[in-house]
Amino acid sequence: MGTFSNLSHYITFKTKKLRLYYIAGTTILCSIFYLIGIWCQGGPSAGAASLGPCNITASASASNKPLDFTAHHSAGDLLQAPSTAARPIRLPPCDPKFSEYTPCEDVDRSLKFDRDRLIYRERHCPVRDELLKCRIAAPYGYQQPVRWPESRRSVWYANVPHKHLTVEKAGQNWVRFEGDRFGFPGGGTMFPHGADVYIDEIGKLINLRDGSIRTAIDTGCGVASLGAYLLSRDILTMSFAPRDTHEAQVQFALERGVPALIGVLASIRLPYPSRAFDMAHCSRCLIPWGQYDGIYLIEVDRILRPGGYWILSGPPINWEKHWKGWQRTWDDLKAEQDVIESVARSLCWKKLVQRDDLAIWQKPTNHIHCKINRKVFKKPRFCQAQDPDEAWYTKMETCLTPLPEASDIKEIAGGELAKWPERLTAVPPRITSGSLEGITAEVFAHDTELWKKRLSTYKAFDYQLAQKGRYRNLLDMNSHLGGLAAALVDDPVWVMNIVPVEAKVNTLGVIYERGLIGTYQNWCEAMSTYPRTYDFIHAHSVFSLYKDRCDAEDILLEMDRILRPQGSVMIRDDVDVLVNLKAIANELQWESRMVDGEGGPHGREKLLFAVKTYWTSPQADEQNQQGSNTVS
Repeated sequence: MGTFSNLSHYITFKTKKLRLYYIAGTTILCSIFYLIGIWCQGGPSAGAASLGPCNITASASASNKPLDFTAHHSAGDLLQAPSTAARPIRLPPCDPKFSEYTPCEDVDRSLKFDRDRLIYRERHCPVRDELLKCRIAAPYGYQQPVRWPESRRSVWYANVPHKHLTVEKAGQNWVRFEGDRFGFPGGGTMFPHGADVYIDEIGKLINLRDGSIRTAIDTGCGVASLGAYLLSRDILTMSFAPRDTHEAQVQFALERGVPALIGVLASIRLPYPSRAFDMAHCSRCLIPWGQYDGIYLIEVDRILRPGGYWILSGPPINWEKHWKGWQRTWDDLKAEQDVIESVARSLCWKKLVQRDDLAIWQKPTNHIHCKINRKVFKKPRFCQAQDPDEAWYTKMETCLTPLPEASDIKEIAGGELAKWPERLTAVPPRITSGSLEGITAEVFAHDTELWKKRLSTYKAFDYQLAQKGRYRNLLDMNSHLGGLAAALVDDPVWVMNIVPVEAKVNTLGVIYERGLIGTYQNWCEAMSTYPRTYDFIHAHSVFSLYKDRCDAEDILLEMDRILRPQGSVMIRDDVDVLVNLKAIANELQWESRMVDGEGGPHGREKLLFAVKTYWTSPQADEQNQQGSNTVS
């Protein structure tokens, strides 16, 4: 026991002794290096300019500047300086004849397809070897578009140089040619006194001002005067019409600053999710609603929300008054209306009213009674094992899209929507129901706030986006939950929200439940719109999504086609992706720069900001001389 005690005392003594040696040694070493440092600086009284013998570089080691821990390299430093050597232009201008080229609605290509049910007017895109590898030119004399809201009334003739409609629709107040502009009195085939008067008549029959109707679709829209004037009622309308003999009708709509797409009801579903629109409208749109077992009304039913409205004016409504002017027989028109009424009843729609030239039906809020009615109406049957939101080259069927289950006759299937503007920020029913994997109310709230911050970043780089009124038509190529469009709600713009068909989660239904609009798109193909549609294009992770699916150059060429001269692009993606895109942007003659995102220089996600330069086709007498520099 005594031996153990002595051993412990000895170890404690040795440990304390070693610790003293360690402290003394450390002190001596620190003192030595301190004295060496003074000597290197020329002694304790030396000034900043007097450097001692340790100064090898005679530089910043003697500086009194504070240490700088910030990054000394930005996103732009990743890019190689452009070569001053001359090189051939790999993406030259296209022949001027392609000035209004719409690849998937090309008139010449469409003639190869079946004319039955207007199938030839559907999307028929070029195969890979037919893709143009050139830049679409604006027409000679193209000007920066007239700003909204003046553009609702007039646009530059040089931007859409087509007078055909001014003659064909002269008596209907569609469009007039006035000096160097086209004027739009706001008329239509069934509302020659103007869209405002027509909308007021609708407003006497259903409530257009309480926020319950926010999204609308106008089939066979003409120059979209209805959509243009519904905007003043806070109703956002998706207008569509085919590229047909009514030349440039959708192009006029877009030039006016009104949402529109090229489209047709033929054999495939419209590119929108189920339960998307509060209201659908047809004013003498020439769609055979009663034919083909009512398939077109069945499609309208799919995209109408529970309790939504379908408005019809023109043949056969009020045929007793108009049958002579329509140059059709009494019996023919009566039979057409009878068929439409029968199809509407088979869909369980309720006819609310028919007054003068207007008739309005309402879709049921749920299908409880409709399922019972199948004992009476054997057709259309309810669709089985079908995704109601799938709508990209999806064939229409003569079956009724079932609404989500409801337990009570007063319950709104799928959940009740808030009225506008509360609808924008309220958690959409598709999220609260848990039907979207990985998207919760918390994720939705975070996404909404995130895009407010990101929009501030964008406006800091793009002064045109920050300038209210400079931009009108915006495109978000990968919208997710519509956060960017929601952040822009107070600006005088509209956003076409795209959900790529390759996206992991189909969120387009959520976007519509927020009171916004959009469509599906595969970015390996061209969009159903005219050249020079958009002022601003946003692409978030689009190129990473399509990295192994198609060529980034083809996507950028499509963006160039639909972007207006002097419009801008904001691409948010991985740094390695953007370095490659920057080189292609140079080939497109875009002015571009790569900048750090909100994550700063250490984050992999960067921003590529670009502006399309202004250039147009040459004058007609110069075109032959420049033909060798274009792709035909």
